[in-house]
Amino acid sequence: MTKTIKRQALGGLAVASAAVLLAGCGSAPEDSTADGGEESIDFLPCLISDEGGWNDRSFNQSAKEGMDRAVEELGVEPIEMESTNANDYGPNLEELVAQGCDFIVSVGFNLSAATVESALANPEVSYAIIDDWADNDYDGETDAPNIRPLVFNTAEAAYLGGYAAAAWSAQSGVEKVGTFGGGEIPSVMVFMDGFQLGVEKYNEDKDAAVEVVGWDTEAQSGLFTGSFEANDTARQTAQQVLSQGADVVLPVGGPIYTSAVAAIRESYPDSLILGVDSDMAVKEPDIADVTLVSIMKAIDQATYDATIQAADAGADFDVTPYVGTLENEGVGLSSFHDFEGELPEGLTDELTALQEQIIAGELTVDSPNSP
Repeated sequence: MTKTIKRQALGGLAVASAAVLLAGCGSAPEDSTADGGEESIDFLPCLISDEGGWNDRSFNQSAKEGMDRAVEELGVEPIEMESTNANDYGPNLEELVAQGCDFIVSVGFNLSAATVESALANPEVSYAIIDDWADNDYDGETDAPNIRPLVFNTAEAAYLGGYAAAAWSAQSGVEKVGTFGGGEIPSVMVFMDGFQLGVEKYNEDKDAAVEVVGWDTEAQSGLFTGSFEANDTARQTAQQVLSQGADVVLPVGGPIYTSAVAAIRESYPDSLILGVDSDMAVKEPDIADVTLVSIMKAIDQATYDATIQAADAGADFDVTPYVGTLENEGVGLSSFHDFEGELPEGLTDELTALQEQIIAGELTVDSPNSP
């Protein structure tokens, strides 16, 4: 069969304006050719979330938007399976294989072991995994030959976010910022590393003394909620950071940002958050007034690209790892939206210069959790 796939030009950090939230299943379309039309393709792409679910305003939702965009272009119906807890990962992957998926994208580090097991048992199926190398024996190689890692050097963008947070806090006179994470995993800690290193760069450049609470890059220790749920623990952890005086907070872990916003609205009206993964001021306009800027990962674009490539390549799917960077626009900083007119003078020019230095290799953001 000849596969006909239409391409469209898409920017590196383009984000779909809305998501169609599907939790159910689809099936492979039957081949059909209308008179004068194009032949449909025999390809069933599939997506499995981690326990955060499709409506996390973060990495799961972003991956879903990328998959939805790809299947619309391909003219196929996907299966998009939402996990509610870690016990769902293995059975959900088994179900996807049983339904005939040709390509499966697993969203998140927590699905690594289950994805490797599924890939080894089903070598005819192509896989991709977001935010993980699928290297569970730590030998430097992906554990199955049919998995493509989609990972992001988020420390680069978080460095810019940390610098901006420090500048804002110095201008306010507070001189204290903070961060906390969900799961204690590399894809979370890499944000926190970059954030602290960016604050340190600001202090160095400005002879300032902005303090970071909630994380110590050198010791690799800090505050974590233990999950990606917006629960009482997340709210208490946010309050712990805010109570120490931080007026800019970086919550890293999908929906836990909502707990930080709740704590700010309740008791800390002069504090702000930094968004992660997506441009939170756009994704959730109701919190734009407390979102200084967002540290973004182009998970949607990576998922889109991998799905299109899998449809085009079939058995020749390229499993070369993708690493998102500032240079390839896989990571980046959003605009400051409502806060543009309140920024310290010269900050945006300083951030542009720092980004250019990182891309040119003149400035290295040295996180032990970078891919």
